[in-house]
Amino acid sequence: MKRDLSVQKRYDKLGPNVVKSLKQRHFDAYYYSTQEEAVEKILELIPKEDTVSWGGSQTLTDLNIQELLKKEGYSVIDRDLAKTMEERMDLMRKALLCDTYLMSSNAISEDGQLFNIDGNGNRVAAMCFGPKSVIVVAGMNKVVKSVEDAYTRARTIAAPSNTQRFENAKTPCNVNGACADCKSPDSICSYMVTTRLCRPVNKIKVILVGEDLGM
Repeated sequence: MKRDLSVQKRYDKLGPNVVKSLKQRHFDAYYYSTQEEAVEKILELIPKEDTVSWGGSQTLTDLNIQELLKKEGYSVIDRDLAKTMEERMDLMRKALLCDTYLMSSNAISEDGQLFNIDGNGNRVAAMCFGPKSVIVVAGMNKVVKSVEDAYTRARTIAAPSNTQRFENAKTPCNVNGACADCKSPDSICSYMVTTRLCRPVNKIKVILVGEDLGM
């Protein structure tokens, strides 16, 4: 799909400034105009001897990262290979102790804060503690002005969109596409985490891509 040049120019101007904000908060951060450049950097950041896993992410799927890692011979923990829910949960727990964990972010503020919503909590748990290295990959469509805007984007855009992947989810947003601040057992808005700073320094690597990726 041909990209709008005005949007691309904006992304190319804003992206490096968001990277500066992220670095001030002790993230290791990068901006790339194209997904091809971003994928190259992702693979560069992962040592060949690392065990790698990931959280559910349309962005990673858009970039075909999971399959590339397998093709490159990395040792991976892939929950989608589980045959039962019990096995799937066991793999998700093991992923918390992998060397490199990949995920996206539901929203990123221009001042360099990450905001994420999670149903089971495995993504945000891995981001906060466990894996030696976390790589967050996000399209510039995820960047918003403030952390308050990040919360709004995650609740009203990302969560209702992501819920559509689960056909049997009994939530209002799965029915009508709009957040109703529900308390359904199927809600994917169980855990909400703002990552204000990266600690230890540079553990979390953020790669911004000058394209619209994910939800």
